[in-house]
Amino acid sequence: MASMGSVLAAALFVVGCVGPFVTQSPRASATPTPSATPSATVGVSASPTATAEPPLSLALPTARDTRRIRVTVRPTVPASGTGHLTIKVMNLGSTRIGELVLRWPTPLDRIVFLAPFQPSPGRLTDALIQPWTKWVIGPGEQGEPTGTTSLGWGPLDPGGTLNISLIATRRARGPVGFDLQLLAGEALLTTEAGAPAETRVSIP
Repeated sequence: MASMGSVLAAALFVVGCVGPFVTQSPRASATPTPSATPSATVGVSASPTATAEPPLSLALPTARDTRRIRVTVRPTVPASGTGHLTIKVMNLGSTRIGELVLRWPTPLDRIVFLAPFQPSPGRLTDALIQPWTKWVIGPGEQGEPTGTTSLGWGPLDPGGTLNISLIATRRARGPVGFDLQLLAGEALLTTEAGAPAETRVSIP
């Protein structure tokens, strides 16, 4: 019985110690301190404002290729029907780019559909004669991201130029802007100015 009494006494002692600690928290939080309002105001004003990405943007790949290229893009797309998106790429480096990859957001297809050729019955007879190396809607087997379309072209020799004319079929009226990236495989190339080889294309 002595040991039982010791246990009960110890338990009452613990409860007596814990009880006030628990009940004191609501009283402390319920009583505002003079510094509470200023600290909340500073916290709100100090938080940065996030900048929203424009529609049809692409995330920059983590892999980079330091070889430099010169790029010009010229859209000639009518308000309805079919036109072209012409991309001219010059290799300013000293080594060959084995595969130049053009990448754009796949949702662009709902407004303007880009393709390396115009589908026709004649394409069935010369399907093996094509200037592009791949046409992939991600995710792809070589790491092409989800939500992107990747079109391979090349090779592109040092000092050489590729003139790529894509068929642009209008599917919805109105202007549209989208990101276009130029990669060597899955590594983003570098522009003549030293920036990542990504450009914003605007089609009126």
